[in-house]
Amino acid sequence: MAKDVVEFITDPRFVRRRHERKTIDAMVRMYCRGHGHERPDGAPTCADCGALREYAMRRLERCVFGDAKPACSNCVVHCYRADMRERVREVMRWSGPRMLLRHPVLAVRHLISERRPAPSLPKRARRDPAKAAAPHGPRD
Repeated sequence: MAKDVVEFITDPRFVRRRHERKTIDAMVRMYCRGHGHERPDGAPTCADCGALREYAMRRLERCVFGDAKPACSNCVVHCYRADMRERVREVMRWSGPRMLLRHPVLAVRHLISERRPAPSLPKRARRDPAKAAAPHGPRD
């Protein structure tokens, strides 16, 4: 039986992460444009802001909470590297107040999601101690 591939961008089960993607994308673009960064012709962001955006999208895709993901500020797992977390924090501090005027629906939706309580960390599958202690077979 073939496994179904689920694309979280288009699958209706992943609505929250899709909104998070739109929000972080809008914030990074506003920050880049507002700070007058040099953008190549037709590019929405400069290289540094583009790298930050791609890093944030990758973190969203790999979130351990899936679509039950809390706002990153309320999360018990800090999956961002320290330097990237600081850059995202800087972008959000600058873009946040401006989001209410530029993208009010995204801003309000993000504020509501910040109020949602963070879920507990998903449980990991336990390893069977008998299998872990068993030898791996004869060694030649």
